[in-house]
Amino acid sequence: MNFSESISTCFTKYSDFTGRATRSEFWWFVLFTFLVTAGCNLVNNSGVLSGLFSLATLLPSLAVGARRLHDTNRSGWLQLLWFIPVIGWILLIIWDTQAGDSGTNRFDSPDLA
Repeated sequence: MNFSESISTCFTKYSDFTGRATRSEFWWFVLFTFLVTAGCNLVNNSGVLSGLFSLATLLPSLAVGARRLHDTNRSGWLQLLWFIPVIGWILLIIWDTQAGDSGTNRFDSPDLA
């Protein structure tokens, strides 16, 4: 999946917490949100513009994060580990970089991801 397909898929599945997301889908969307937020900060130093963008992309970011965890056969609720400094962050980054299950898991089959 390339950059534009990833953003299109994430906004198409705006609030879809079911199914699976590939590594490329997840990380391209993370890069997109990072770049746009940085660009908003360059344009408007007060942070209002980047705050509005972050608010607008909160739901799709949570949804793609849950689908990414589903791809590794983990519950999307594990995203709550972001609230545990350092240890939670490290665990989620490790899980998000791992390859997904090659076969069907409890969330879906990989060909439907």
